[in-house]
Amino acid sequence: MKKVRRNRAVLCIIVVLAVLMKYSLVALAVETLDGAQKQENVKSLYQEYRSRLEAIKQKQDISDNGFDIQQDQIFPIVFGGYGEVSMIPAFDKNYCRLALFFADEQGAIIYKTDQLESNNRILGQMKQPNSKIAAVSFQDLNQDTLMDIILITYCVNDSGAYAGKTYKIGDVLFQNAQGTAFYRDYRIADKINRFGMNKSSELIAAFVRDGYSTEFMYTSTTLEELLENGLEIIAEQCHFRTFGKLGRLQVVPGTYHIADYDVFMIYLVDEEGFIVSSLQPMGKYDNLYALKGINCRDIDGDGLKDIIVLARYSYEGEEGELLVEPDYAVYYQRTGGFSIDTEIKGTYQCSDEDTMEILVEKARAYWGWETES
Repeated sequence: MKKVRRNRAVLCIIVVLAVLMKYSLVALAVETLDGAQKQENVKSLYQEYRSRLEAIKQKQDISDNGFDIQQDQIFPIVFGGYGEVSMIPAFDKNYCRLALFFADEQGAIIYKTDQLESNNRILGQMKQPNSKIAAVSFQDLNQDTLMDIILITYCVNDSGAYAGKTYKIGDVLFQNAQGTAFYRDYRIADKINRFGMNKSSELIAAFVRDGYSTEFMYTSTTLEELLENGLEIIAEQCHFRTFGKLGRLQVVPGTYHIADYDVFMIYLVDEEGFIVSSLQPMGKYDNLYALKGINCRDIDGDGLKDIIVLARYSYEGEEGELLVEPDYAVYYQRTGGFSIDTEIKGTYQCSDEDTMEILVEKARAYWGWETES
């Protein structure tokens, strides 16, 4: 009797698994068909877009084919094989894709390209987050006597973690030896944007032409390596603290000077000199203006020391103006390291009048600590 019951149970399990497998296969097939359909739609849209782009032979064709010319960003450039021409940036009205057109004195388009870094922000999608052009600069970056192009674009995502937040994408176009076309090196563009060297044309030139780079700030494994590459330690804010299971660590704030910018990061270094963690409180800003303080104490009430950073930063506004403002960052100690706060910042913005003591009190109050009247 027990054997029969066992067999029935096994049979029921097999039936259930078969049903689940059937529905899983159906769902997978539907998902595959949806993916194929979306891919086909994107392909069709891209072909339509390319046909409009390729149809542009004269300057007046640009607007006629759905592109919005950026009139305030039209500049002359010496294009080796053609002499002086006009570079005309234009955004596709449907998909916000940026294209560069080069026209001679008669308005004939002698060269055009849309192979730009900002057109590849969202892979597999036609619409890109291009918003406006932030900067254009013409310089000989590879010392071949031909003018190359530095291009910085403002981008704004419609969705995702950075939805609605403006950020910059930097790019470099090198003029070929014949002076008849431009080419890009995706490895250069990747480093420009991955390591925060997209803030200005001067910063990009310092990297591409002069060989300075912030890459070491993100890839170094020891304090010695940081110092060898030029990190300047802010000594008055450098100290040792014990962080629970992470042990005794040295809090090392430092800056690297490149093209009139002081790039700021904080490193947590163990007693053997190895970097345990790195913090990037600068966020969206271009430059450390003044470090007001670093404090290590429990903020969220879990008994572990957290890190709070208060500073003033400068950055370039969308009209090219220099702006300076205070800001802070809170890093919570967790089992495997530190995680940046995303809650308090949404409720409290600091001002120039805030001190570290006031900021700690505000942050603790958010987590329910009693404050002195």
